[in-house]
Amino acid sequence: MQLAKYMQGDVTVIALDGRLDSGTATRVQQDLEALVPEGAPVLLDLSRVSYMSSAGLRVLLLVYRQANDSGARIALAAVPRDAYEIMAATGFLDFFTVSDSVADGVTALSA
Repeated sequence: MQLAKYMQGDVTVIALDGRLDSGTATRVQQDLEALVPEGAPVLLDLSRVSYMSSAGLRVLLLVYRQANDSGARIALAAVPRDAYEIMAATGFLDFFTVSDSVADGVTALSA
């Protein structure tokens, strides 16, 4: 799993690329904790996530809690269909603003 951080206006975009599963979850969580700025809007671009297990969903929930505690707003963009369906069924989508694209996510967080 690779992570890349870049700015789009005042929104921090973190792009994830690869598998988010039990083998990568701990490292991804640590990396995201270091990359998420306090009090700023953050968009997680999931367009290149090839697989997400329950361990990956847990990482997203923990990052949401960290962002929420620091006053940051967090959103998801381009959630893979299979992960989206699981997130919808389990209530995870109640925590996040979800957009179809990075551009839409940036717009939503900038509003």
